[in-house]
Amino acid sequence: MSDDIAHAVLSRREVVKYLRGGAGGINAERSDARARITGYLDELRTTQRHRMYRALQHPLYPILRKIERKHENLHHVFAAEREHRIVYASNHKSHTDYLVEPLVLDDNGIRPPLIAAGINLFGGPLGLVHRHITGAIPIRRNTRDPAYLITLKAYIAETLKEHDLFFYPEGGRSYSGELKPAKTGLIHAALTAHVPDLVIIPTAVAYDLVLEDRILARQRVKKAQRPFARELAEMIRYAVGYRSRAFVTFGAPIPAGECDAQSRSEVLALTRAVRARIGALYKVLPTAVFAAAMRPSISRRDLESRIDRLIEELAAKRANLGVMSGRQAVEEAAEPLETRGIVVLERGRFRVRERSVLRYYARTIEHLLVTPGRTH
Repeated sequence: MSDDIAHAVLSRREVVKYLRGGAGGINAERSDARARITGYLDELRTTQRHRMYRALQHPLYPILRKIERKHENLHHVFAAEREHRIVYASNHKSHTDYLVEPLVLDDNGIRPPLIAAGINLFGGPLGLVHRHITGAIPIRRNTRDPAYLITLKAYIAETLKEHDLFFYPEGGRSYSGELKPAKTGLIHAALTAHVPDLVIIPTAVAYDLVLEDRILARQRVKKAQRPFARELAEMIRYAVGYRSRAFVTFGAPIPAGECDAQSRSEVLALTRAVRARIGALYKVLPTAVFAAAMRPSISRRDLESRIDRLIEELAAKRANLGVMSGRQAVEEAAEPLETRGIVVLERGRFRVRERSVLRYYARTIEHLLVTPGRTH
């Protein structure tokens, strides 16, 4: 973090007000309050060394080589990049999102954004990479400390004056598979930058197979933050035989510069609009419709028929379809799901082996359907 940004943060009206003890009845001494804010500023400090990032032998690169990156609608980004400051808002599926999505931008010569990432990713060697190479900003999720929240929002606002930003409005990854409600915090922070040419580009990432599917699906609801080193070890174990495509789809920019950051209703409306756009952009892949149409035991013919009806419903909703028929879905999804041990084909019938994981994939498209919960 440059001294200029630190000075700008400490000079912002809301920070000055907090230091004077005028926010929320804070009773701490000014010196203590200032020490807490400067401590959080030091924690948030990040550096992006773009050329080193591309050359670095990243700990997750062996996994990334197993993910084929695909993109859609990059023309929206190219058009916005010329005249606007950009905030990318994406759904959150996997730890690999932090590299897959920015690499799509980098592959196409688009200026790299800073990335808002959970602070659990900043331990050990990977933390050094994020802090000193990728330009990731460590975020303490679910904290209620007013000193931290004020500092974070001020830091994001000042950083946006110099950099684009990539973040995940859901907060953490979706453990259930579904698109979670969006949080307003970082969107509000971006609006307080008062950048008149600010736009939000809704972004959706979808995988044929999510690397951590078993880890996430067996919890469904996040109970406690586990050490990232442990999760990384599990991801490497599940990466044996893993192959997937990652579809990153960009939407039309949403103007945000004139949204009133002081209006809770306007910020909430903008956040909901961003989430709705992300949901509409989400790529519907063969594994998702296979999972949504699957029964505990079903013949291939019946499964194809159920998927055909499901695709008709999705097409009527103008979903971003990556599969056009039940036959195609079964041909493309059956083998990877069998290899993953999620379903098995026995005597001409598909049977469920990992019910929780299958439901995880079915829920990824629930937000697009009239009647959710199609797997039982």
